[in-house]
Amino acid sequence: MKAPFFDTVVIGLGAVGSAVLYQLSKKKGVEILGIDQYEPPHQLGSSHGETRITRLAVGEGEDYVKLAKRSHEIWEEIEAAYGQKIRTKTGGILLDSGRNPWSKHGVEGFWERTLRFAKNQNVAYRIFGQEELQQSYPAFIIPPTGKIYWEQEAGYLFPELAIQAQLYLAKKNGASVWTSSKVQSILQKESYFQLELDGKVVHAKQVVLSAGGWVKDFLPKETQPKLKICRQVLYWLAIEEGFDGWERYPVWMWGFGPNPEDFIYGFPSLDGKTVKMASESFLEVTHPDHLNRIVSEEEKEIFWREKVRGKINGLKKEVVKSSVCFYTVTEDARFLIEPMDGNPNFLWISACSGHGFKHSAALGEEIVKRLGY
Repeated sequence: MKAPFFDTVVIGLGAVGSAVLYQLSKKKGVEILGIDQYEPPHQLGSSHGETRITRLAVGEGEDYVKLAKRSHEIWEEIEAAYGQKIRTKTGGILLDSGRNPWSKHGVEGFWERTLRFAKNQNVAYRIFGQEELQQSYPAFIIPPTGKIYWEQEAGYLFPELAIQAQLYLAKKNGASVWTSSKVQSILQKESYFQLELDGKVVHAKQVVLSAGGWVKDFLPKETQPKLKICRQVLYWLAIEEGFDGWERYPVWMWGFGPNPEDFIYGFPSLDGKTVKMASESFLEVTHPDHLNRIVSEEEKEIFWREKVRGKINGLKKEVVKSSVCFYTVTEDARFLIEPMDGNPNFLWISACSGHGFKHSAALGEEIVKRLGY
């Protein structure tokens, strides 16, 4: 039987892959296929766990502000087409201890960079004083040296819903989607690519490889060390009785020391009973398939002792639930969109070093442009 031929095949349908497929599906007369080894949205990659922070003045790089702004516009388009809310604007706070510049994703002085980018890129913000912070958001116990940045357009995204919506709209526009289908190999022929799956063969003019941490399975050995898989844990802590208002809090990020791990972030309560919080870890795991998805009691104890106690009021030492995901981190924490072996018809995408979901909608659009559409 003759193998089906597609103009473009997208491998991996998480944050970026679903965005690429959706943007491709808006192009008339293009035969496209999306493939995922699981059933997205799923709980095994980097795009799950109820919520993701979105903000405009991103300290990782001033050039990313444009992507974040464009993503907000695309989310509005998707919400209108899908009929459900994907982005919620709450405002957002970035806190710094003011003692030592906090380094996030290899960037020194993250708070100062965020402020500078906000000024340069006309992002609506304010600087809070200590008294204003305590009156508005008494949960935060910051030192007298603390610095407080407030961004008006910040908020959170529903990642699973965002992926679900884009895949639905892509299929509605005529895209084919194969799930529970693992790509075993990608072979470059003279004028096309041959993808071998379990019991299937597909031919394609172009390939986009956006498989998160699994992208390493297809990269040359000399390229694989560019990407590091880092396990992350999300915690939902119980709210203390009598502490009201967690539903009205903004999203927030707090760098309380000089090291990348000296960091916590969180969200308003979505259920009135728990608050989702997390830190970051940059310890390497060899492969996503080897990720430990069990959160131990010792991990919960360390998180409370080192990240929460003495910094956050209004929460109990009670982890109601937890979840494990991972970052795929580049050497400089910047995104990678690169041609495989120099071929512009085969692009591979990194998983964006832990700050990609807020940019993913616009990244999908950008990748489609790079493919020549």
